[in-house]
Amino acid sequence: MRKFVSQDLKIESFADIEPYYSTLLTTPLTSKTQVDEWLRNWSELDAVVSEDCAWRYIKMSQNTADENAARSFEKFVTEIEPHIAPKENELNKRFMLPEVQVHINKSELFTMIRSVKTNLEIFREENIPLQSQLEQLEQEYGKICSQMSVEVNGKTLTLQQAANFLKDKNRDVRKSVYEKINQRRMSDKKAIDELLDKQIALRQQIAQNAGFDNYIDYRFKALGRFDYTVDDCCHFHDAIAKVVVPIVERIHAERKAKMGVDKLRPYDLDVDLYADKPLRPFDTIDELVKKSMYCFRDVAPEFGIMINNMNIAGRLDLESRMGKAPGGFNYPLHETTIPFIFMNATNNLRDMVTLMHEGGHAVHAFLCDNLPLVSLKETPAEIAELASMSMELITMANWHHFFANDDELTRAKRIQLEDVIDALPWIAAIDKFQLYLYTHPNHTHAERSEAWAAIKKEFGSSLVDYSGYEDYYNNQWQKQLHIFEVPLYYIEYGFAQLGAISIWKLFCENKNEALDKFKLALSKGYSLSIPEIYQCAGIQFNADESYIKSLMDFVTAELAKL
Repeated sequence: MRKFVSQDLKIESFADIEPYYSTLLTTPLTSKTQVDEWLRNWSELDAVVSEDCAWRYIKMSQNTADENAARSFEKFVTEIEPHIAPKENELNKRFMLPEVQVHINKSELFTMIRSVKTNLEIFREENIPLQSQLEQLEQEYGKICSQMSVEVNGKTLTLQQAANFLKDKNRDVRKSVYEKINQRRMSDKKAIDELLDKQIALRQQIAQNAGFDNYIDYRFKALGRFDYTVDDCCHFHDAIAKVVVPIVERIHAERKAKMGVDKLRPYDLDVDLYADKPLRPFDTIDELVKKSMYCFRDVAPEFGIMINNMNIAGRLDLESRMGKAPGGFNYPLHETTIPFIFMNATNNLRDMVTLMHEGGHAVHAFLCDNLPLVSLKETPAEIAELASMSMELITMANWHHFFANDDELTRAKRIQLEDVIDALPWIAAIDKFQLYLYTHPNHTHAERSEAWAAIKKEFGSSLVDYSGYEDYYNNQWQKQLHIFEVPLYYIEYGFAQLGAISIWKLFCENKNEALDKFKLALSKGYSLSIPEIYQCAGIQFNADESYIKSLMDFVTAELAKL
């Protein structure tokens, strides 16, 4: 229930919310009681405004052909948000005044304090219109990809739907669909390359306006990376190349031998070697939701209730369809407190795991909802992805709800663990590639492709033969939406994946103790530093080579049991 913002407020323009910012900027702050109420009011306004923006983004993503939805979101980022930014900057300045800080519990709000300091450091008025331009460009990628389709067996399919045929036992079918998908991507290669050119130029300008020599240093500040550096990311890359890539090579060698092929081709990587038909964990979206609720319930009863409440509230949009933006996300809605899950399910194992993942984000949002301020609920990805990636692994004990057949259950777990291993080199490659993009901002398209090819070779398997598909190989990075929509955001998945493996290991050893620590960590939101949150979960925030090796030893041992 709103106490500061009118219950009847509808945001049609900045004028509708400007009085609330004016009140916050002029309210007397001479006592702890006044400061506490001011912070609650500021947080409430943030919740109302952010949720208004969230619904505009969700509706646009649900149907990229809906011009009204697109205009609504564009209006927010071009006509409303630019006016909010300077007001937020003034509020940040007021928050940091000594006479206000004296009434603030610095130990409880230290993460907010350091974030506000950073925001003040990097804020520049002249960057507001540039940020608006960037937000519009970031939606272009989704619009381009949402229009991609191919024809298979006389049916027009989204690329996500067509990708199911890459699991077909018939190698000719896989080859044909692989070529169709990649050729379709190549038809938009130039448009996507040129889109990234515009984004890089704008991002560089924003960084320079804020007094930074390069976008990487600016972005690390903007992302609030207080607990690790660029060098730490590079050490992660090196460790993954040394420890994980050889494991991927061994898995591919086993695959090649079991398939009995002379050459392992890129369209051979997704087919299940242990059965004639791909795993089909559900037939309908209703079945996906129902079985997922059982999986979450068996981890903790309240988790199942959370997913059920989302379903009842209409906060699940799961099926793939033409015109729908690519990818998947969980959007926390801080005012109504029930998050929204968006994804593109096409009835395969990956879809089931994606709902476990996004459901982990949703559980996280529910568990930290009791925190007093929105700023404490907005967790950095290193924490947010810990929740989601852990849920992928700890729900495996309950996947019998999807697979009554023991052989199918074993296959599903094997595929999941191989995917966990395989994901780490991809994460390292994408992060290293993004570092290249912004340390060489004036590169050509040809240089961009060459850089990707060299990086992918470092983190890819030498056993996969891309002969004849070199253009596809050099263009693989274009399918990673983070490069376009959330730049330099992806290494977080790597750190979180290591943490998730650690949490899963604890669950295997003592579920009840691990569950208590897991829930405690998630309930903290961002009231503690990243290492402290990990410590609450009973694990380390660590990406050293020896640590990664110990985790990979555990995963490969569990894989060997299947």
